[in-house]
Amino acid sequence: MTMNIQQIVEKLKQDQVVAYPTEAVFGLGCNPLSESAVKNLLVLKKRPIEKGLIIIAPKLDYLIPFIDDRQFTEQHWQRLTQKYDRPMTWVVPAKNYIPKFLTGQFSTIAVRLCDHSAVKMLCEQTGFALTSTSANLTGLPPCKTAEQVLQQFGEDFPVLTAEVGKAKKTSEIRDILTNQIFRQG
Repeated sequence: MTMNIQQIVEKLKQDQVVAYPTEAVFGLGCNPLSESAVKNLLVLKKRPIEKGLIIIAPKLDYLIPFIDDRQFTEQHWQRLTQKYDRPMTWVVPAKNYIPKFLTGQFSTIAVRLCDHSAVKMLCEQTGFALTSTSANLTGLPPCKTAEQVLQQFGEDFPVLTAEVGKAKKTSEIRDILTNQIFRQG
């Protein structure tokens, strides 16, 4: 069911999974520190916990609690905060207290600064970053409209009524320390 920003914020605060627009596609998201919400997201998406999840936010302040920056140099901070011509997700060392339901089998976590207005409003109004995985069932293409989300996840699924951004592809994923590409953007 399509909802406005306040309704989606309430769902997020109630540890529910929602769909919201990102730079290129709709994402499925929840409070990353709610184990029940993240586990519901993984079941809904049929995503193995071992893969880990991406955390997105409009400002670094929301992501800092997840990042173990002891190996960071100025260059790493620049990579993380630089504006790119496409969405850029960085795999960074995770603080040791970050739960495995977020990091999966890794000691790292994927983070992205996202300037989409919907993400900005959701984070500001909830006070937390969001998990972000493309809104699609396994084997189907990522949803680019609220209608596609409702078709795949059912008419009762909470979807923010807003447009996706102008990016042509989902985010590129790179290692912050080595700059190795894991997924081309």
